Amino acid sequence: MTLASMPQSDGARRGPAEGLPPLAVDVDGTLVRGDLLAESALAYLRGNPLRIVFLVMWLVQGRAILKRRLAERVDLDVDGLPLNEELLALIETEHARGRQIHLATASDAMVAGKLARRFRFIDGVIASDGATNLKGEAKARALAGRFPGGFAYAGDHRVDLPVWRAASETVIVEAKPGVRKAAEAIRPPLAVLPRPKLGARTVLKAARVHQWAKNALVFVPLVLGGKALDPVAWSEALIGFVLLGVLASGTYVLNDLWDLEDDRKHWSKKNRAFASGRLPIVAGLVAAPLAIVAALVGGALMSGEVFASLAAYLVVTLAYSFRLKRLAVVDVFTLAGLFTLRLVIGVALVEVPPSPWLLVFSMFIFASLSFAKRHTEMARVAQAGAAKASGRGYVAADVPFLIAMGTATGMSAVLVMVLYIFNEAFPAGMYKTPAALWAFPSVLFLWLGRIWVLSGRDELHDDPVAFAVRDKASIALGAVMALAFVAAVAPHGLLW
Repeated sequence: MTLASMPQSDGARRGPAEGLPPLAVDVDGTLVRGDLLAESALAYLRGNPLRIVFLVMWLVQGRAILKRRLAERVDLDVDGLPLNEELLALIETEHARGRQIHLATASDAMVAGKLARRFRFIDGVIASDGATNLKGEAKARALAGRFPGGFAYAGDHRVDLPVWRAASETVIVEAKPGVRKAAEAIRPPLAVLPRPKLGARTVLKAARVHQWAKNALVFVPLVLGGKALDPVAWSEALIGFVLLGVLASGTYVLNDLWDLEDDRKHWSKKNRAFASGRLPIVAGLVAAPLAIVAALVGGALMSGEVFASLAAYLVVTLAYSFRLKRLAVVDVFTLAGLFTLRLVIGVALVEVPPSPWLLVFSMFIFASLSFAKRHTEMARVAQAGAAKASGRGYVAADVPFLIAMGTATGMSAVLVMVLYIFNEAFPAGMYKTPAALWAFPSVLFLWLGRIWVLSGRDELHDDPVAFAVRDKASIALGAVMALAFVAAVAPHGLLW
């Protein structure tokens, strides 16, 4: 057996302190909150998703070969990887006491060596070498041969049990209850780092269930199409709302996995569940396809039109996540198109004629909000003294352009609303009191003005839509628009 070993600077020249055996630390799920193989595979696929064929070929040849091929082709950003800070503090304490610290990982030596250089206290690295997958029994034998006088081992998984048996001291890091019990049965542990609770809040935030509020657009064609009092139409729209939410959650997870490195460099996105390591990458890779397939099957059972509109939403979303979000202006146009597709899905669900006015208005209003989102991001990039946002097609100098485009598209939405009232609402006789609709462009002007004033003051945060559902002034303006619509459609005298 050949083992990859890399001594580190001054620490590598120290002998083990008397009475303190070396501490070998696992990496995946232990020191690093994540899996380096999954991280490397995702980074490799970002260059070209068709590379999955090579991943399968290498995996068939063995995991050690797969890890080595990826290590040769992927320059993994190890400095951005989320760490277990509690374990890191323990390691630094043991190092200060004179104990040698070694990384002992099934990850490839090329990646593990690069990770080791991130820390000043690593004395050596024992890792997979392209021939041997250093895991379980193989790791136990390697460490026992390397440290015949005994060693301490910090791990987290059931596969680490053979290593703990071979070790002289045990450190249990956030292991599942069954694994912790089995490890404690071997010997009393030197230290136990408890497993953090994975709350429903973390899962729901990863699925971005709060973003389902945007899918309420599927109900708009129902109301405007004259089916507001049809219970069957409401039930179909509600089912479609859930299906779209599940589909969107699946694509959000894929997007977050695809953007791991960029999110870790972002001031707020670094706290997302996958970027921070609170949720494992593998869980996302399993959950996202299941959610997408479930939504598409549900749409197909409803109708061909619903399935086609959901499939179109999926294709555009994936195109945005994988490529279009990095193209200036194209990204905003695509986001506006995705909002408009929600209206198209609503049309398909309740089978009402599509309104060109509504679709054009949607493109303008959501383009304005998307520009506001980009403006907020780039303004913070400029404040940080950077020239460009990671993963975006804009530079700090684009801030004035984003303001101009955002306000222009916003005022265009107001104009479309005015033209609709002139040319459609009054002549068609669709409303009992069409004059009440004049509140719409007025309120819309005030609300968009508020959005852009706050964006210019850096008080908008990241998402204008998410901001609006929590902002009291926005909620009040929305209530005024709702009352105006009721006044427009209600029979004369009904409200009095």
